[in-house]
Parts: sequence; C-alpha cells; structure tokens
Amino acid sequence: MKIPLKYTIRNLGTRRLTTGITVLGIALVVFVFSAVLMMAYGVQKTLIATGSDENVLVARKAANGEISSIIDRQTANVIVTLPYIAKTSDGKPISSGEPVVIINLNKSTGGLSNVTVRGVSQQVFTLRPQVRLKEGRMFNWGARELITGVAIAKRFDGSGIGDVVRFAGDNWTIVGLFDAGGSGFDSEMWGDADQLLDAFNRSAYSTMTFRLDQPKAFPEFKTAFDKEPRLQQFEPKIERRYFEEQSELMAGFISILGIFITVIFSAGSTIGAMITMYAAVANRTVEVGTLRALGFRRRSVLSAFLMESLLLSLIGGLLGLFFASFLQFFTISTLNFGSFSELAFSFALSPTIVISSLSFALLMGLLGGFLPSVRAARLNIVNALRSS
Repeated sequence: MKIPLKYTIRNLGTRRLTTGITVLGIALVVFVFSAVLMMAYGVQKTLIATGSDENVLVARKAANGEISSIIDRQTANVIVTLPYIAKTSDGKPISSGEPVVIINLNKSTGGLSNVTVRGVSQQVFTLRPQVRLKEGRMFNWGARELITGVAIAKRFDGSGIGDVVRFAGDNWTIVGLFDAGGSGFDSEMWGDADQLLDAFNRSAYSTMTFRLDQPKAFPEFKTAFDKEPRLQQFEPKIERRYFEEQSELMAGFISILGIFITVIFSAGSTIGAMITMYAAVANRTVEVGTLRALGFRRRSVLSAFLMESLLLSLIGGLLGLFFASFLQFFTISTLNFGSFSELAFSFALSPTIVISSLSFALLMGLLGGFLPSVRAARLNIVNALRSS
C-alpha cells in the first residue's frame, strides 16, 4: 500500500515555524546559487552579443586578447586582398583595422577603473549595424574626438557629451553617445583609428575585423588565409566565436567561486532540513506506528517522509528562483579578464539555470531528508504505539 500524496502535503502545515525557517534557508541558498549562474551567463551573453556570425576577426595567434595582439599595416593590406571579403558599392572592403588601448577614468561610485578605447575605420557602422548613434554626433575623422558607449556614460565621471578626456598627452572631446544593444561595445569609447595610432606613437593595429561576402564562406576564406605564407602568425575567427572564447575564463571563474561559496551555505540548509524532518519523525511516532499497523510498508513510510522533505526543498527552490529572477532588471559592471577593462552586463536567466537551481534545491532536500526518513521507516510498531 502507498501513502497518499495529500497526506504528505497536509503535514507540511503542521509545523509552520520550522517548516518556514527551512524553506527560507533553502530559498536563500538557491537565490545565491541562481544569482551566480545568472551573473556568469550574463557575462557570456554580453560578450557573445558583441560579435557577429557574418564578421571575421583576425588576431595574432599568441595573443590572449585584443590589447596584446599586433597586426602591422602591411599585414592588414594583405588580409583585405583575400577572397570572400564583402565590399561596398565603390569596391572598398568592409573592414576595420582597430587599435585597442586601455585608459583610466574615475567611476561615478568612486575610484579609478580601466576603460577600453577602440580605434575604428569609416566602415565601422556597416560592419556593425547593431551599433547606432543615440545622442550627439559622430566624431570627425582626423580629429581628437570620441563617441562613448551608453554603459560608460552611466558609470564614469566626465564621459558625457561635451566632456574632455585626457590621455596619451592630449585632450579628446566626447561628441556622441552610442548604443550597441547591450553588447560589450557599450563599455567602450570609439575614435578615429589613425588618430589613436598617432597619439600612442604606434604603427600597428591590434586586430582586423571584416565582413564576409557570404555568411557561410568562412571555411573557404580560412583555407585561402592559411595558404598565404605572410599570415602564418595570425588566426582568423568568426567574431562571435572570438568574443565567446574571451568570456569563458571570466564566466568560469565566477561560476566556480560562486558555486564553492554556495555549497558551503547549502550545508546549513541541508542540516536545517534534516532537523526539521527529525522533528517531524519525533512528533509523529504514534502516527507512523498507526500507519504501519494499518498495513503500510516500511518503504511507503520512507517514501512519504522523503517526499515531504523534497516538497519543502522544492518550495524553497521556487521561492529563491522567483526572487533571483528580478536580478534581470539590474545591470552591474566588473573587470573583464580578457581585456582588463570595465565590462557592464545584466544578470540573465536561462532554462538551464532554472533546471540547475531546482535540481540543487531537491538535492538539499534529498540529503536532508534521507536519514530522518530511514529512521521513520525503521520505527518498531509496538514501541511507536506505546509512546502515546
């Protein structure tokens, strides 16, 4: 005979205080667990959105990121002569040789932080149509002017339209504000690539990005690229894939550190669930004896108490996940390990995170409820009835 599920559900309300404390404890742990996963996923989502499947980014093979890559102008000229590169109506390749540098700015909340300044070419808005000018105007080519991503304008002092930023021994005027749709470009400043190279006394770009004439032409392009002997020190990648790889180290670090902390917290919630279930067994000794006397088997009693523990953890998990979902309305910033500069991103929830969070909650319920359930199942019928 099986004990009805409604019996288990009814018993959840008999010990409201201990049940409530256990549910809140599990909810807190699941909230932290979900927040960590949402943070890591938010970083990945932001950086992946930075790239496009239609663009190819070329960097030096040994470089860990854009700031450590070097592509001289001669190499850049060789790259744009390769086949499968899209061209404008007047025959110019849709490409952008981009020097990437790091400067320091004062954050609105206090302290200095690194900000990426990217030099771009005149084809940049054709190359990246998701980026649009939101306020002000585009910088003049040949002038020491910048446009600023919306995330930088919100978080740094002196980064609004009309402000002047000083770096590389010169003053740069901010003349516009651009929106890159929540991608990593929102955390950058853009200027004329030639002006940036001149200011830093450099003659080489950091990376080279261009658009393919056909989205599926990358294998053919890579074959042509690899056959060119002057390009053996460089590697082309789909732009989206490049930024996805850049996000892996940071997202992995956040996940590992966060999960480690969460596991420590979960020990307390598991013990809390165990205490709650032991109390349930102690308070219902006669009830368990009666169930056994009525013919319910030990495994039915074990299943009933274990189900009660799992229901407690599921309620706590759903509650924690519910509150964690509101984090999606917040945007935070941190140091990007790939570029060593500020990166603004939003918490992001996915079906995988929902499943992982609820599974983690049920695991706590299983660990916390197993031993008490075994104890309930092993109660002697006669002794249990005599305890009344």
